[in-house]
Amino acid sequence: MPHTWTPESWRAKPIQQQPQYPDAAHLEKVERTLAGFPPLVFAGEARELRRQFAEVSEGRAFLLQGGDCAESFAEFSTLKIRDTFKVLLQMAIVMTFAAGCPVVKVGRMAGQFAKPRSANDETIDGVTLPAYRGDIVNGIGFDTASRVPDPERLLQAYHQSTASLNLLRAFASGGFADVHQVHQWNLDFIANSALAERYSQLADRIDETLAFMRACGLDSAPQLREASFFTAHEALLLNYEQAFVRRDSLTGQYYDCSAHMLWIGDRTRQPDGAHVEFLRGVGNPIGVKVGPTTSSEDLLRLLDILNPDNDPGRLNLIVRMGAGKVGEHLPRLIRTVQNEGRKVLWSSDPMHGNTIKASSGYKTRDFAQILGEVKEFFQVHQAEGSYAGGIHIEMTGQNVTECIGGARPISEAGLADRYHTHCDPRLNADQSLELAFLIAETLKQARA
Repeated sequence: MPHTWTPESWRAKPIQQQPQYPDAAHLEKVERTLAGFPPLVFAGEARELRRQFAEVSEGRAFLLQGGDCAESFAEFSTLKIRDTFKVLLQMAIVMTFAAGCPVVKVGRMAGQFAKPRSANDETIDGVTLPAYRGDIVNGIGFDTASRVPDPERLLQAYHQSTASLNLLRAFASGGFADVHQVHQWNLDFIANSALAERYSQLADRIDETLAFMRACGLDSAPQLREASFFTAHEALLLNYEQAFVRRDSLTGQYYDCSAHMLWIGDRTRQPDGAHVEFLRGVGNPIGVKVGPTTSSEDLLRLLDILNPDNDPGRLNLIVRMGAGKVGEHLPRLIRTVQNEGRKVLWSSDPMHGNTIKASSGYKTRDFAQILGEVKEFFQVHQAEGSYAGGIHIEMTGQNVTECIGGARPISEAGLADRYHTHCDPRLNADQSLELAFLIAETLKQARA
């Protein structure tokens, strides 16, 4: 049996991907300050997401999770949040209407600041400095002062997350997400894209359906005028996460109230490590990245530790293999889960296994490879008699040029036009919507 869990029991475990703060007393002071702040989300909201995850696990809904690779302090704005929210609404309505399937909407927003790195240091022109680990840790500027981990950034991340959540809640419940506004969710640059006509036709059909419902007196349901929207981020900085652990007054269960869902990355999923230890004790729905190196034995250990009660809404296995590798590695993992009778949500992360370096020097992703991995994910699940339950993408509502390809193709030479990401390349709105149409058609066929 596992030892007794406490919010700080992770500190006795080996830990990966943590910054080295030069002033321990300063860090401890900031941790105490954060622990005294109001929570960012509430336990009841996390329980509701867990209920919706259970619906996905049972094949009755689909998970759409998307947002920034890493949020930044400099690019924080109302318009940026609004535009990303718009695209997620568009994607969700395409999937819901075309496939007849409820869509659970989760944003990589209001807390996705920290990034794991493949190396602790970075060398440019013979100069070596600590790696950039996200704005919550240090600055992206390549100079000594910027790269020193600063605890005050934890406070700034909290305040930005608070403002983001306030805005997202207003968008979700204040009329912006009303399905009657489906035509208004278009962005200017999408209106001029190859997908504009296809989306417009779908929006017209939705308008006709709503008019029919109105004539029948059936258009008063609150679900038509507001949206359930949840937030998630990678639980990487455990001192930050611990500060938001609260015991729910209704159930007595601990929750990490920094986000509705937290996930463990491919670099920090060691069964005996600190990240698994921390997240096993909170009641939130939990994600685990599953890569090509995930063994069946380690996966079973993670299932035992993180979901001992086999709750269908507890665990989201986020598959990130890379195009061409899903068929090789995923079937054995699905069979492992099925043979043991485990209840999980399977979702696809087609981004992280498909990062390449363009001839121009930019880090990018090929949209064709992203689509390829998604198709493989669905095909494998269909062959194994399992349910492909979700998609997890890095995307933005901005008109960026970071991933090559798509219906309005971006070339390697065109990456420099609007390459704005601080870390990994993101799909723009055009590419995200194209992916949504593909998933909608695939879901429709699978459900038929």
